[in-house]
Amino acid sequence: MSQEEPKDFIRQIISDDIASGKHDGQVVTRFPPEPNGFLHVGHAKSICLNFGVAEENSGKTYLRFDDTNPGKESEEYVAAIKEDVRWLGFDWEDRLTHASDYFDQLFESAIRLIEMGKAYVDSLSADEIRDYRGTLTEPGKESPHRSRAIAENLDLFERMQAGEFDDGEHVLRAKIDMASPNMNMRDPTLYRIRKIPHQNTGGKWNIYPMYDFAHGLSDAFEGITHSLCTLEFEDHRPLYDWFLDQLVPDHRPRQIEFSRLNLAYALTSKRKLNALVEGGVVTGWDDPRLATLAGMRRRGYPPAALRDFIGRIGVTKKENLIEMGVLENSIRENLGDAAERRMAVIHPLKVVLTNYPEGETDQMTAQNHPARPELGTRELPFGRELFIERDDFMEDAPRKFFRLKPGGEVRLRFAYIIRCDDVIKNDAGEVIELHCSYDPDTRSGSGSSDRKVKGTIHWVSAEHALEAEVRLYDRLFTVPDPGSEEDIMEHLNPDSLEIAEARLEPSLAGETEAVQFERVGYFCPDAKDHSAGKPVFNRIVTLRDSWAKIEKQALSDS
Repeated sequence: MSQEEPKDFIRQIISDDIASGKHDGQVVTRFPPEPNGFLHVGHAKSICLNFGVAEENSGKTYLRFDDTNPGKESEEYVAAIKEDVRWLGFDWEDRLTHASDYFDQLFESAIRLIEMGKAYVDSLSADEIRDYRGTLTEPGKESPHRSRAIAENLDLFERMQAGEFDDGEHVLRAKIDMASPNMNMRDPTLYRIRKIPHQNTGGKWNIYPMYDFAHGLSDAFEGITHSLCTLEFEDHRPLYDWFLDQLVPDHRPRQIEFSRLNLAYALTSKRKLNALVEGGVVTGWDDPRLATLAGMRRRGYPPAALRDFIGRIGVTKKENLIEMGVLENSIRENLGDAAERRMAVIHPLKVVLTNYPEGETDQMTAQNHPARPELGTRELPFGRELFIERDDFMEDAPRKFFRLKPGGEVRLRFAYIIRCDDVIKNDAGEVIELHCSYDPDTRSGSGSSDRKVKGTIHWVSAEHALEAEVRLYDRLFTVPDPGSEEDIMEHLNPDSLEIAEARLEPSLAGETEAVQFERVGYFCPDAKDHSAGKPVFNRIVTLRDSWAKIEKQALSDS
């Protein structure tokens, strides 16, 4: 009997809660994104965790948009977030909600706090509130408006909502403890005036709740049992619990914090990502070099590989920087089994087979996958003129260079052995063409010759080749933790994108799925720019991790 795999600390807590009968054995989670930007790889960890633990325990998950700041939110982001969650493989079914769905209840809850003497309208300016708040080593000072009568606070709060005051003229604050060592408990703001129409509620509201106030109460309204969030909210937990204690003591969601996903050579700060987009450094939020889910999807990352990666790194309370190679290994393993093989020459060098009949075309039989015969075979056109990879030829080759060189022989994959007889150069001395001869008795699979050579290279027929733009993506930054750098622009990788005019085997004209370009890497058609008339392929990942040693050293240095 196999031993059960140990649970991470969150799953263990949930398991213990179910065993004790807490929440009647129910597991209800939520993923609460703000619709003010695109999701990134860090959000993927939260999505997989929240939806995953609910699925594992026959529970349910809400997708709840935290739309409490209408000045920065849009339906474009809402649509993108829903697409990202679905792409990752999760379904909220009929549980799509918004913080704005609860604005009436939140407003009533704020009035109850005022009536209880636990909230007041403050007329200090934002700068004054900040000064009164104190520091980490010094207690704050009570606002002169903290002692306002309940009736006056109710009147002012109603008039704030009625639109009588300008933005910033008043705020509603909780009355907790200005001497608390936890800054979040020093009379936090609950509502501020924002005379901005809301995408869901229109012009109904002139005031909007703050995140900390809306979030915990929304959890309670929805019956959330386990509120899973990243470690930066750990200091907010006492406030989360305070609101629940005052207003909904009968249902207590449990907030549990876990470490966020920090991926090496990637950026997750919305502000810094926006600077890259607005500055034209990348082509948009879905640029395949970004760690946004839209960018990863366009790059061709399989969602199953991303889920596998998140499962591998686990759930802990320890902050660390995950090597990009861990993610790329999950992608290689996924595509290695699934992706069919094709021939593509990224940097073409022309080869003329001088002893092959002019005008004649033959068909070579090629396997679609070396380990999956059920995927069948395909026919590759073969003729007098071919393209090979420029790196597969070296004029002054070392002894152990087993590809093509003057006088040397190599096998063309699925075809013949050829010998390089002559090297053609232009006036600048650059190699532009090779004249070779082929051995007709060495056709692959014919069994007519036992002659072997040490090297095998890929090729495409020049006459039948598909001309395509191939985008060779690499890491966007040269440092492992760009988010910690003062100026991220100083650490951009100048080689993060190379555009090659490649030649592909003709079967790729109608390709829609990810494939392996043999000996090169995994590629997929670009979701935006690819067409039958102008094929555009993105490199998903190389065949092996060329950054492994560099990344390991950089992470140890940092």
